[in-house]
Amino acid sequence: MARLQSQKDKPGTSREYETTFILRPNTPNEGVAEVNTRIRGIIEGMGGKVIKVDNWGKRRLAYEVAKERKGIYLYWQYLAQPGVVEETERNLRMLDSVIRYLTVKVDEDVDVEARPSEIDETSYEKAAQTAADEEDLFLSRGGDESGASDDDNDEFGGDDFDNDVPAASPAASTEDKE
Repeated sequence: MARLQSQKDKPGTSREYETTFILRPNTPNEGVAEVNTRIRGIIEGMGGKVIKVDNWGKRRLAYEVAKERKGIYLYWQYLAQPGVVEETERNLRMLDSVIRYLTVKVDEDVDVEARPSEIDETSYEKAAQTAADEEDLFLSRGGDESGASDDDNDEFGGDDFDNDVPAASPAASTEDKE
C-alpha cells in the first residue's frame, strides 16, 4: 500500500517525524514491547528508518484521559514517507492499550543516508522496560517512612512550638483601640 510521493518532495529524500504515544499505566513490559514491535514493523516495512526510540516512563497526566490519571510515554523519531504516518496512526488507534498519540512532522527533504541511526536491538529492549514512578515505589514500600518516634506522633507534629510566649491579654487589645 504505497502512497504516491508528493510533487514537492525531492527524489531520494524522506520526511522526519516524531510520534509520541501514551499507553495505559497498567500495561506490562511485554505489552509495551508488543506495541513497539508493531510500530517498528510498520515503519521499516514501508521503507522508513527509525532514528530514535525512547521510553519516558510512567508519568502523571495533566488531566484524566480514558479514565486514566497516569500513562506510559513512548517517543519515536523516524524518517519515512507520508503514508507511513497514516498507517502508524491507524494501528495505534486500534490498540486498546494506547490512550493518546501525536505525530509531528519535524523536517522534510531529509537525506536518508546522511542521518545516522544508533538504533539496535538493545535500544528496543530498553524502550520496552518501564520503570515504576515515584508514587508506585512509595506505595510498594509500605507508605510511611517519616521515622517519627512515638513521642512525636501527636496531631501537630511533636513539640516544635515554643510554649514560652505569653498569650496576649484581652485588656491589652482594648487599650490599643482607644
